[in-house]
Amino acid sequence: MQELSEEQLRTERLDHHGLVAAMCQELGLAEKINARLGPCSSSRVVSTGTAVVAMILNGLGFTNRRLYLTHQFFEDKPVEKLLGEGLKASDITDHTLGQALDEIASYGSSQLFGEIAFEIALEQDLLGQLNHLDTTSFSVHGEYQNSDGVEAIEITHGYSKDHRPDLKQVVLSLVVNGPSALPLWMEPLAGNSSDKTSFHETIAKVRAFQTEIAVDTPFKWLADSALYSKGKLLSANEFLWSSRVPETIKEAKALVRLDSEAIDWVKHEGGYSTAGYESNYGDVEQRWVLVYSEQAYRREKKTLDKKLDKQQRPLEKKLWHLQNQTFATIEAAEQALKPLLKTYRYFTLDLDIEPIERYPTPGRPQPGVEKIVVGYRLVGQAERNETAIAQTLNAKGRFILATNDLDRERYPDARLLQEYKEQQQVEGGFRFLKDPWFMVDSIFLKLPRRIEALMMVMTLCLLVYNLAQYRLRQTLKEQDQTLPNQLKQPVQNPTMRWIFQLMEGISIVLIEHPQATEPGQAFITNLTELRKKIIRFFGDTACLMYGLIPKNPISNLGM
Repeated sequence: MQELSEEQLRTERLDHHGLVAAMCQELGLAEKINARLGPCSSSRVVSTGTAVVAMILNGLGFTNRRLYLTHQFFEDKPVEKLLGEGLKASDITDHTLGQALDEIASYGSSQLFGEIAFEIALEQDLLGQLNHLDTTSFSVHGEYQNSDGVEAIEITHGYSKDHRPDLKQVVLSLVVNGPSALPLWMEPLAGNSSDKTSFHETIAKVRAFQTEIAVDTPFKWLADSALYSKGKLLSANEFLWSSRVPETIKEAKALVRLDSEAIDWVKHEGGYSTAGYESNYGDVEQRWVLVYSEQAYRREKKTLDKKLDKQQRPLEKKLWHLQNQTFATIEAAEQALKPLLKTYRYFTLDLDIEPIERYPTPGRPQPGVEKIVVGYRLVGQAERNETAIAQTLNAKGRFILATNDLDRERYPDARLLQEYKEQQQVEGGFRFLKDPWFMVDSIFLKLPRRIEALMMVMTLCLLVYNLAQYRLRQTLKEQDQTLPNQLKQPVQNPTMRWIFQLMEGISIVLIEHPQATEPGQAFITNLTELRKKIIRFFGDTACLMYGLIPKNPISNLGM
């Protein structure tokens, strides 16, 4: 056997990146972006669309590399296979990526994403009628100024959902649609934007965008209580909506606190119960659904019990100090108790005010001399106010949903509850984007417009991830197949994160021919039967990517 030199032998890591690249190819992401941003200069090696796909591969690589290290990410990857013939890692420079972000920002990050997402939803027949809407914040480090004069979002302090009020931030508004949890719309917002305003502005923009692209799907909108307001949602009432009702509303507060015996509960699976009511709040005819969750009740009761236990010890200590004080008057003793009565509303203070009597002079008292009152003291103890606790517990685990869809037969309370529970699809998207292994767990770009564009790329990562996961799960169900989960149990709903981990270790071994003029050989290694099975579920493009369908003379070594 001929001995090979180091120069002749090279290894490239394919891992799960072939699945991501195949998904991007099937969706035509690069082509869709290039078609909108126009032809690139002939001097450019990497098109904007290809640069975006490179960032998506980096983002879904779960290596936590910053954007300007994308070329480093590709140094040990089969770049031509993933991005296109003739490309190499050194072509993916920070200048190339920055230029791509600038072009996205100039076109309009939300506009570009909306056009691509709607096109994909229609092509894949995934456009549903229910839109889930929510926002989250991303903390940023450093100073940000619009020195180039281009209009962009304001990076500033605001209410931090990251619990980092010390840092400036940007806000992402996200609309998720349909069974695949497809991100349909994204919008970067100023760091101090308010959900009560942005929710309505986002809905208006999406509805205007629908008109612009001639998509007449009558969406229903679902969001949390920030959507529900007299001044905006209820004053217009122009579309179907569902929302959680703020419990600051007097009528809602009263309904949540109703005694259970006065409520006609309907039980559902999962420990939920509902009771339907009619409402005309804000002069809009609507349905209110009071919801009780057994799980939420237990969770909230546990929190309350901890709070009571935590309060009792300092209360007893304060009482001990008060009981060892002498007060000049009864009024002074009562005044000293007021702060405790106000602070510890779940406790009753069973205290008496007793006079302190002493003889007017020290020593043995003279016959006939009476004691005099020299002050007052508090005597007694604190006890839990079971009545107040019971009243509070009565409202635990409850919340109110509202909708202007009055057709109970077509849209029953149980479906409204189910759709509200699916709001976690948006929250799940935010958890994905905030994952510390994701590309942008902290944002480092210096120009606000580039941050806007990067947020668009981040949301494209979520789109590719969710669609890949949905496609895999649907294929497993259609073919009545399973894959092993982390516990080696067969499941039909694996996460793509787990699938990515299962694909770790797939490599391409390249053997260069001693004569540079002769073609070399390439072998894809570590293609186990499980990995081949996974690849086949993703279709021909993925099979071609991993050499299961031959295109070039590449061998498969299931090593």
